[in-house]
Amino acid sequence: KMCKECCIVAAGPSPSFIVPGAFVIAADGGLEKLREDGITPDLVMGDFDSLGKIPNHPNVITHPTEKDDTDLMLAVKYAMEHGFKIFCIFGCMGGRTDMSIATMQTLCYILNNGCTGYVFGENSVVTGVHNGQMFFGTGRSGTISVFAYGGKAEGVNIKGLRYTMEDGTIESDMPIGVS
Repeated sequence: KMCKECCIVAAGPSPSFIVPGAFVIAADGGLEKLREDGITPDLVMGDFDSLGKIPNHPNVITHPTEKDDTDLMLAVKYAMEHGFKIFCIFGCMGGRTDMSIATMQTLCYILNNGCTGYVFGENSVVTGVHNGQMFFGTGRSGTISVFAYGGKAEGVNIKGLRYTMEDGTIESDMPIGVS
């Protein structure tokens, strides 16, 4: 069951959406979220502080509670080591602010390692572009915000949206790209 996509589910609020055919990792308490949705993960990993016990599952990787990486980061690193390039992450936004920030840092790690990542929240999807482009089909609606994360983005072109930009610069300390 090897494909490029890996879905990682943590314990926080998230939609119930798993990419068909993707490798699914439950990060600690994400196992309960998946069970509630009737989904059996391919792998369960974490320190199991959120879950409260080591789960009964055929594929479990246990980590110590005191560690340098979050359970999400450990799952991402495991998946990268096993050749996955596209990450869909659930249950990591909208709960604790510190964990949401850590999730954005994990998304940067994914991008900096040449992979693609999508973080799904209850009412949003966050992704990143590193020296690339993103296109949205016509007829779509919603809110799009564009931010620089960790420095500045130069040569930014935004076309077809309410607010446009040509060869602009967006800096991480100025939220000019909201909405």
